[in-house]
Amino acid sequence: MHRRHLLLAAAATLPGAAWAAEPVRVTVWRDPSCGCCTGWVAHLRAEGFIVDDQVTQALGAVRRRLGTPADLLSCHAGAAEGFAFEGHVPATAIRRLLAERPAGVRGLAVPEMPVGSPGMEVPGQPADSYDVIAFGEAPHRPYMRFHGTQPA
Repeated sequence: MHRRHLLLAAAATLPGAAWAAEPVRVTVWRDPSCGCCTGWVAHLRAEGFIVDDQVTQALGAVRRRLGTPADLLSCHAGAAEGFAFEGHVPATAIRRLLAERPAGVRGLAVPEMPVGSPGMEVPGQPADSYDVIAFGEAPHRPYMRFHGTQPA
């Protein structure tokens, strides 16, 4: 039986063994009347994140605390494990950031509201291609490119 436990423990460390990891908790701050924000929350939950959904009228103070640059603002903010998220950041990009933890990166943003991004799906409309932007100590830079919710 001891050998079986060792094999299971080793398998849990392999890439793709997400079933072995604890779910990540993401705190989301959003306006009470925003429908696309609830869509992003639903996307995160469907992707296995635990979401602490904070409805607030005062996102400015949250964004200042998170260090989100003014030129990257969208409609809601989020945070997990010391990183900030702004706008419709796909779960795939969040997972990559949390796995890589690149030096000097404080967070990810999807400025504006691209059609087809998580929470911005519009029936009958083609999805946009867009960049997820990394921000922090260095100048902003593209981190991942997406077409809708899929990496491009």
